[in-house]
Amino acid sequence: MESNIESLFDGGERQSPAALAASLAPHASAGHFDELRGTAAPESPDAIKSIAQEQALAGDWAEFFNHLGPGGLGNLDTLTTQLQRQIRDNGVTYNVYADANGPQRPWALDLFPLVVPPQAWQQIETGVLQRVRLLDRVMADVYGPQELLSRALLPPALVHGHPGYLRTLHGVRPACGTHLHIAAFDLGRGPDGNWWVVSQRTQAPSGLGYLLENRLIISRLFPQAFEGMGVQRLAATYRALMDGLRSMSPAGADSHIALLTPGPYNETYFEHAYLARYLGVTLVEGSDLTVRDQRLYLKTLQGLEPVHGLLKRLDDEFLDPLELRSDSTLGVPGLLQAVRAGNVLVANAPGSAFLESPALLGFLPALSRHLLGEELLLPALPTWWCGERAALDEVLPQLGEYAIKPTYPGAASHGSFDAVLGHHLSPREIDEWAGRILRQGDEHTVQQNLPLSQLPSWRGGAPGGSGRMVQRPVMLRVFAVSDGPQSWRVLPGGLVRLGSTTAGIASMQRGGSSADAWVRVDSARGEQVDRTTLLHPHDAPVSVAQRKRLVTSRAAENLFWLGRYTERAENTVRLAAITLESLNGENQSSQPLLKWLSALTRYCGLVLPDVPPATQSRRVFERSLIASLGDVAGATSVASNLQALRSAASAVRERLSREQWNIIVQADDSLRRRCAEAAAEAEWSPVDALRLLESTSAHLAAITGAQTDRMTRDDGWRLLSIGRHIERLAFLAGALSRALETGALDDDGGFEAVLSLFDSTITFHAQYQQSREMSALLDLLVLDRDNPRSLGWVAQTLHGRLARLAGAAEGEPGLLSLKVPQPARWNVAEISGNDALLHGLLDGCMDAAFGLSDDISAMYFTHSGDGEFSLGV
Repeated sequence: MESNIESLFDGGERQSPAALAASLAPHASAGHFDELRGTAAPESPDAIKSIAQEQALAGDWAEFFNHLGPGGLGNLDTLTTQLQRQIRDNGVTYNVYADANGPQRPWALDLFPLVVPPQAWQQIETGVLQRVRLLDRVMADVYGPQELLSRALLPPALVHGHPGYLRTLHGVRPACGTHLHIAAFDLGRGPDGNWWVVSQRTQAPSGLGYLLENRLIISRLFPQAFEGMGVQRLAATYRALMDGLRSMSPAGADSHIALLTPGPYNETYFEHAYLARYLGVTLVEGSDLTVRDQRLYLKTLQGLEPVHGLLKRLDDEFLDPLELRSDSTLGVPGLLQAVRAGNVLVANAPGSAFLESPALLGFLPALSRHLLGEELLLPALPTWWCGERAALDEVLPQLGEYAIKPTYPGAASHGSFDAVLGHHLSPREIDEWAGRILRQGDEHTVQQNLPLSQLPSWRGGAPGGSGRMVQRPVMLRVFAVSDGPQSWRVLPGGLVRLGSTTAGIASMQRGGSSADAWVRVDSARGEQVDRTTLLHPHDAPVSVAQRKRLVTSRAAENLFWLGRYTERAENTVRLAAITLESLNGENQSSQPLLKWLSALTRYCGLVLPDVPPATQSRRVFERSLIASLGDVAGATSVASNLQALRSAASAVRERLSREQWNIIVQADDSLRRRCAEAAAEAEWSPVDALRLLESTSAHLAAITGAQTDRMTRDDGWRLLSIGRHIERLAFLAGALSRALETGALDDDGGFEAVLSLFDSTITFHAQYQQSREMSALLDLLVLDRDNPRSLGWVAQTLHGRLARLAGAAEGEPGLLSLKVPQPARWNVAEISGNDALLHGLLDGCMDAAFGLSDDISAMYFTHSGDGEFSLGV
């Protein structure tokens, strides 16, 4: 059922916003709980139609809509547009492997939050705290005395047969005895209004970062409702998590905590970078870490830095290639040995994957009575593991009424598959599933199907139209986090997931969306909103000031190449524009100019090697140049450099401002889109290409401004700047050398084109008017150390950056600084009259640039050189 908003304000007596919302909102589908009205929908669709649309909303929802005011309901389409723009501007993405449109798409967020009243939340919170205590006790027993297995309270085959059970860690007690630091529970609300546990996540539960972003956006869209309804804040729980991790780590309050990510291609990488920035921890990949003497270290530009705590965001099997998957490039060799030695806290403790098996849910009630002496307060859906004959005999006759799930989700070697709902299967398909279950019962788990409650979702209207409300199935992921040894607290909120259709599964990978969760304070019990910020109140200003941001070797390398690709993209854009202008300008017949441009564009990859030069066929050369602008396979043209720039930036996204990242994405996407459109057109004119290059140049200028003025001047930034100047030194020296070889400088058009490529036309004519003297050109483009586009300025700046990076005393050179050409020794009178000397100077600049790139890589990135900062690894 769907309703639109067109006639809300057309005549009649003015209603309250809650009453208007009630008339606008459709009822939940038959047999589903209606979150908006707080009641279960009738089983019969005909009975739903007979209910008046104006049935009152639940109290919390009525209060929400009344806070919007009458005008707020008519503004929902505008708010939806603002929400989508905020998602796009913030760069919030979720990588979907099955998405044919590319690996990334914007994060899907719905307008309306799920409002949880205090009484319902108290039940959820109490039940989740009990369950996390139970799971921690189960894990402690399984990796300890294994009493549960010996007493047959837990089938040994279910535990030992699970690929996530790590035998190598049996007998290992984690730091402070706590196995689970973050646990997530997926809850669904049944037709009776009660919450049920559907599944649990313990390896690396995702959502803690996305729900923060959801809260930030939705609270800004509905500020009056958020403040007036007393929504519980989230920051105190994140602070408690960090305090707990530090207190349980080997170094105590001074512990260095890092967040281990699989890298930018993981589906939730945005969340990893977001969390690392929010929590103030170092974002690392496995290659950033090394184990020495059973201790974990971070490779940085300054040497090895100890790591005492690891918040892992990758599955256990990839953690240590020495003991687990030998083909893993994501983990750290020797990490498990450091865990055994008690020298590093890993959250969660490796080996928790077996707790995620849906089959375990059926055994937890008995385990709770045995381990805790308590009945479970928050029930789970009835679940049967088909590895037991009695369970198999019970569920097979009624398979069409249940959900069929893999016992070992995600394990390809253990028959994993996507969960299916029995009522969606035909009789033939049910028989086929029954046969599979009979043959491999242990690989299948059957769970009672739960008709999920439905939450209103706003669907914005087409331009000129109006939006409407629709009902979508909803699940709530609730997080319990450890705030100390054997102590947990529940985050007052959660990640809400909605299905893409009325009967859809609430899954982000299947095209679903998310929503914020608003848990209200219980004012009747005297609760108040906790406005704690993440920063600990006892962090003295002096101690905060003394914390220096570490630059990992991987981040340093990506920043270095971010600088190089930014400079390279600027150079190729400028060169392509100058070439197109020259091919269509008054100097289009100048052979020296065309010869120089042909040689330089071919060297820079703007045209393919087999394309005839402009001196032979100007139009063929021009068409090839334009066609290659968007090529990322054959030519290394503008699109290729922008793609590489974006890739390097994505690997250090936690260090970039939101604005800088957005500009990078816009530059890349805009060029790709326009080139794709041009490829479909019969003819793409040089004017169109020049307009595109102008737009791209503006984007690159903004990126350069952000790099220059919006980044902290630490060693990472210095390497970014060094990368830019190495690239500039090699490009400008090579361009000037080819101009001399081709005689372009002896031609008026060539002379002006060289000045334009060096971006020094205005400065030259202001100083030398219409002079065409070689000495004047060399003075400005080679020697002038006030011109940021001259070789002398670039070399001088490189010298200073390298010395500062090496930690040399003021005025003293560093080891690599000595390899930079010394512009103070250059003399315009000598080089302007001596071609051999000038060519030698230019060749020396190019050789120094290429050599410095290799030396920097060996000294700071691979640590394979003999430099003073080599780590010897």
